[in-house]
Amino acid sequence: MNIEILKKLITDIKRGKVDTHGALEALKTLPFEEMGFATLDTHRSLRQGFPEVILGQGKSSTQIAGIVKKMKERKENILVTRVDEAKAKAIKRAFPKAAYNEIANTIFIKSHPIEIIGKGAILVICAGTSDTPVAEEAAVTAEAMGNKVERLYDVGVAGIHRLLHKKEKLFAANVLVVVAGMEGALPSVVGGLVSRPVIAVPTSIGYGANLGGLTTLLAMLNSCAAGVTVVNIDNGFGAGYAASLINR
Repeated sequence: MNIEILKKLITDIKRGKVDTHGALEALKTLPFEEMGFATLDTHRSLRQGFPEVILGQGKSSTQIAGIVKKMKERKENILVTRVDEAKAKAIKRAFPKAAYNEIANTIFIKSHPIEIIGKGAILVICAGTSDTPVAEEAAVTAEAMGNKVERLYDVGVAGIHRLLHKKEKLFAANVLVVVAGMEGALPSVVGGLVSRPVIAVPTSIGYGANLGGLTTLLAMLNSCAAGVTVVNIDNGFGAGYAASLINR
């Protein structure tokens, strides 16, 4: 149940096109629908402006397809994250129009056109090519939520001239998502250059003392650059979602 469908229902009731029984039938699954293996939050679009996002990790392809089917019935745009190739193939067999991003490991199924509601561009930056999957998850999420998204990849501090060569993009962005592994220095550099919010995303990319991203996370939390906030390790989705809310 998204805002547009609810507006149409209210209009149809006022015009006499839908009676009380029909209205109750349309609203009976608000605010959630129990599916046995999942409880679908059908009210989330009304509360937060974007429907529930399906975390594919830990779910079977059958479970994912079941949730997708219910959301399609409500004409929701559907984003599924953390989907491996095998699950993606199964979902695409059931829903041929599903778009799979093999870098981000996301599936997007468009039920209606995406309205651009962001006030400016969100710039997603990543330090190295190995960080790209997390960066792409952030970018895909922000795009699905109605934002213009720019990308700037493989511009880490080991060759900082690559970043500075694209400084116009940095200054033009309304919100910046900065993804890095190793020692996690890039968000501090970017935060010291711009006057916009910077969302730092630590990745688990790095050698032994990186500790699966913990070293990166702590480095970003201790950034001396003002305006840098941090999400969890490898949480591109969380960064893209937060950036979208900031950009409204």
